[in-house]
Amino acid sequence: MTPEQEFDDFAVAAWPRLRRSAYLLTGDHHLAEDLAQTALARTYASWRRVRRADALAYARKVLVNANIDRLRRRRLTEVGGPGADGLIEARATGGPGPAVADERDEIVRLLADLTERERRVVVLRHYFDMSESEVARELRVAPGTVKSALSRALHKLRVTASEQDALFLKETHR
Repeated sequence: MTPEQEFDDFAVAAWPRLRRSAYLLTGDHHLAEDLAQTALARTYASWRRVRRADALAYARKVLVNANIDRLRRRRLTEVGGPGADGLIEARATGGPGPAVADERDEIVRLLADLTERERRVVVLRHYFDMSESEVARELRVAPGTVKSALSRALHKLRVTASEQDALFLKETHR
């Protein structure tokens, strides 16, 4: 198998996870696709040096770094932005399909309330199931920074989720 064929197979398998990860980081479908494409393009450029067993980890790191780069150079007002792509705002009442979509949208809305650092830490720690030390290495911060950012983020998520649940219960009992 040629290196190009190996990369093609890798890209097809990694695309959904990279795109979903980027969406969790940005809250925007279009930015997520752009970031996932950028990650794959940069991974392809380095494909000869990438260990095949660590290819997804390499692409994930490229994705996170591309998002950091985007945030550093972004304009004050981005066209679109989180929520501009028509995320579902109301809770679904029917079958498992809408409930799953609603749950995913709720996660993205909750993550949107976090700072960029908190969002990166939560996504890497819980979506990618990385240890605190792995997250610290990936983000090039101290493990204590990861712990404190994660603690603050989880507290914010709990408070926001509790408030949303209380609001939802209040609205449904009217």
